[in-house]
Amino acid sequence: MSKKMADEPKLPITRQIEKELYERGAPPADVNLKDVEDCLIYDPRGMSLPFKSLYQDRTSILIFVRNFLCYSCKEYMDDLSKIPKEVLEDAEVDLVVIGQSAHYHIEPFCSLTGYPHDIYVDPERIIYQKLGMKREEKFTNSAQPSPHVKSGVFMGQMKSIWRAMMSPAFDFQGDLHQQGGAIIAGPGSQVHFSHFDMNRLDHMPINWLLRLAGVQQTVHFGEKAKVIHV
Repeated sequence: MSKKMADEPKLPITRQIEKELYERGAPPADVNLKDVEDCLIYDPRGMSLPFKSLYQDRTSILIFVRNFLCYSCKEYMDDLSKIPKEVLEDAEVDLVVIGQSAHYHIEPFCSLTGYPHDIYVDPERIIYQKLGMKREEKFTNSAQPSPHVKSGVFMGQMKSIWRAMMSPAFDFQGDLHQQGGAIIAGPGSQVHFSHFDMNRLDHMPINWLLRLAGVQQTVHFGEKAKVIHV
């Protein structure tokens, strides 16, 4: 993609998607990143860094997930893993997943899902709490289920329980009641878009997030994912 294309304004697309979000019943959450910019997150080795380092130099899509054993998070991550790195690099956008488990669960989760992008954890859920992300689940008739979750509730929960039993460290890899969300931010503390999940199926469609962040390609999610130029 040429630099000229990257510099072109994305407002028409952004407005169209935001209209769709309001019709979906999910108005953007009110987020002030200055409240959490110095909170520490941890990489797979347990090394800490300030949260603001994820978005201060460039635009980042920040996706907060529930516990790593959650079947819906696992299937959402399966599709996030299908985004080619070059698609993000061309748009100068980072994709970062943040979980709430201990750091030593990161590598097994990435191995399970094939996720190749940046990932960190907030094990005490400090950022989740300060931003006001929801605990417990709320289901409404207007909410659209995540297009990235393929399993039904019963089979999904059975998969989660089986993974918990087979895990070398038998724990739930995070608070079972904590919900996640998605934020597009940077460079600096500017927030371009935010959404807090109401329940385990209330994920933002990945292609919506890519387009809102200025990525000019979308991804067709299937067994053989492919990039579509728009």
